[in-house]
Amino acid sequence: MHHALADSPPRPPAPRASVRTALALAGCSVLLLTLVALEWGPLIALDEGIARTTHRWAHQDPGLTRTSRILTDWVWDPDTMRLLVAAVLVWLVWRRSAWWTAGWLLVTVALATGLQQFLKAAVGRARPVWPDPVDSAHYAAFPSGHAMTATVVCGLLLWLLRRHGVTGVLWRTAFGVALVSVLGVGLTRVWLGVHWVTDVVGGWLFGATVVAVAVAVFERRAPAESEPAHRA
Repeated sequence: MHHALADSPPRPPAPRASVRTALALAGCSVLLLTLVALEWGPLIALDEGIARTTHRWAHQDPGLTRTSRILTDWVWDPDTMRLLVAAVLVWLVWRRSAWWTAGWLLVTVALATGLQQFLKAAVGRARPVWPDPVDSAHYAAFPSGHAMTATVVCGLLLWLLRRHGVTGVLWRTAFGVALVSVLGVGLTRVWLGVHWVTDVVGGWLFGATVVAVAVAVFERRAPAESEPAHRA
């Protein structure tokens, strides 16, 4: 009996817990959005102080700056993240029994992209401007698209792995790669001087909110046939 319990796959959190998590993250996201939109003095001063420091460091360490550009433009780029989602979608469709899950994943990522662009247009925050920039970027600053996309993609894929009973070394490896990717892409955006630090935090918060809401919807609406094979 004890052996059977120890080997059983972990269960996803209860729907109520998912809803509470989504509400808490949404509250934090809206609070930060409000402070940024109102240009709250202490927050702006913090952003500017960190930006000046990291910009100076970026010029002092050109090797790390080049590495940051490679990571942010190729490894952790939003298009790379979407290609990863596309690969998972192909696998889910190939399984045939996972059509609902594939549709849920596709719609969530698409809605997250739309929300990101809406927030950028609504807030209209200017990016840092430097006389000697080390990199450049387009569109408005808040929230960071790189940080939000990485959070959404890594969060959703980690949840799917956990839900399908992935544990042990594979789970720890996936979690470590996801954590490094989400944190790393945010740090590179600040290091390269194309985002304020609160842009990145906003990307993380809104991305986590999207994941929490998507998980809550899945737990409440997923049909029985979308259950992973190990549960059957």
